[in-house]
Amino acid sequence: MENELKYQQASLTEVEKIYLEFLGSDETFLKWLSADSTEFLIDKNSQQVFSDHKSKYEPLTNSVLAKAIDHTLLKPDATSDEVQILCSEAKQFQFASVCINPCFVDFCSHELAGSSVKVCTVIGFPLGANITSIKRKEAETAIEAGAQEVDMVINIGSLKSRNYDYVLKDIAEVVYAAKTKNVLIKVIIETALLSDDEKIKACMISKKAGADFVKTSTGFSKGGATVHDVALMKFVVGNLLGVKASGGIKNREDAISMLMNGASRIGTSSGLKIVNNS
Repeated sequence: MENELKYQQASLTEVEKIYLEFLGSDETFLKWLSADSTEFLIDKNSQQVFSDHKSKYEPLTNSVLAKAIDHTLLKPDATSDEVQILCSEAKQFQFASVCINPCFVDFCSHELAGSSVKVCTVIGFPLGANITSIKRKEAETAIEAGAQEVDMVINIGSLKSRNYDYVLKDIAEVVYAAKTKNVLIKVIIETALLSDDEKIKACMISKKAGADFVKTSTGFSKGGATVHDVALMKFVVGNLLGVKASGGIKNREDAISMLMNGASRIGTSSGLKIVNNS
């Protein structure tokens, strides 16, 4: 298994070293973290990252906004009829993807065949507490069924226990399953359960593991995306990874705020309301 992994796995000390070098060398960043305001204090390089990011969404037309949305239906009682409607709406408005539970991947793959809309599914959802081998197998099975993007949940308890090596390997296994099939992978860190310090570590570990995105929330915990968390995550990952804001984004104003502060994807079940500004 170890020899099979394409992505370098860092030891606990290496992850700690990366983190300490990053956090300890930037007084401005420490001040920024302690601020409650959304008027962020960031260094020149990060200012450029935010500036470049914002320019991608100006002017923010309906088409641009729609292409940033993962049209989402993850409720446990979702029916095949509802998922079919979800796919029809996604094709009509040209959303980036539909995000559905793994049991609907094959169904959505057929519904969306020939369209630009991707099939996205969730792994280790919503708790992230499955063992690593199960997460990897779940990802492999979903990809075989037609998933083109996977959103995995980190092992939150291990992160909070400072078992960074486990968290890194947990992510890296799913990254390997995705990358060998050219599938995009997003890592859900569940920001509502983390301190800012832990959010930074989760983002850095996700970047180290080779993920494509970090994502705020499952939408099943005690809170969802905030502007503060999205901007913090963007500061940490820079231009190397995308940030997906998910959880509680119900209207156009919220979606635009997330995009202007570092998100490049929006996970929401309110996609129609957002693009129609209704």
